[in-house]
Order: sequence, then structure tokens, then C-alpha cells
Amino acid sequence: MKKIWQTFCGYIWWTYPRGSLHYDVMVTLILAFIFLTPIWVNFKDKPTERAPHPSGGVILVSSEKDGFVYQIDAAAVPGKDINAELLRVIEPIAGEVEISRFEKVFDHGKLVAYKVWVQRH
Repeated sequence: MKKIWQTFCGYIWWTYPRGSLHYDVMVTLILAFIFLTPIWVNFKDKPTERAPHPSGGVILVSSEKDGFVYQIDAAAVPGKDINAELLRVIEPIAGEVEISRFEKVFDHGKLVAYKVWVQRH
């Protein structure tokens, strides 16, 4: 009984030297678990799905000595609080910034973009 307990503890604490029979058995068991576990066994380890960031319509127009000028597609700014929405789009790209001003860009009377001047803290 003591021999069985020592063998079991050796498997638990992984004390067998590499290349020994018991080491090979442990590796075989691990590989069998990896490759033979049925697909229906759910370990709930899937990555969380995130909505894509609406940064596809962001262009760095120019870099000035005291900040940057970005042009942001109007479709990326759906909310009524334009300043907060512009920050939400710019900060993942530019880091922590402060908006000094912004202008609406129109094409044939239709709002198409915002030109935003930002400064880093």
C-alpha cells in the first residue's frame, strides 16, 4: 500500500525524472486529455467578444508643436455629447488627450466628419 501511495504522490508532485516510465505515462495522459477530450466538454475559456472599435474613420491630419489634428468620420460619433464621443474615439489611438476645439466638416451640406484639435496632458 505504501508503494502505491508513493507512486501516486510521485504523479501528483511530478517527481519522476525525465525519460523514466512514470514520466512517459504522465506525459501520455496529458496528451490523451488534450487530444481526446470531446468537443462538447466546455471549459468556458473562450475569449470575450468585443465590438470593433469605430476607429476605422480616424485620420491624423497633422502634427503641430502643441498637439495633433484628427479627422473623425461623422458615423463614428453617434451621441449627442459630441465632445465626449470624440474623446471616446480618439483616446484609444492617441492616449490621454484634451480636446482644445473641433469643427464640423460638411460636404454638399451634409455632415461627413469632425476636425479635432487635441493636446496631450
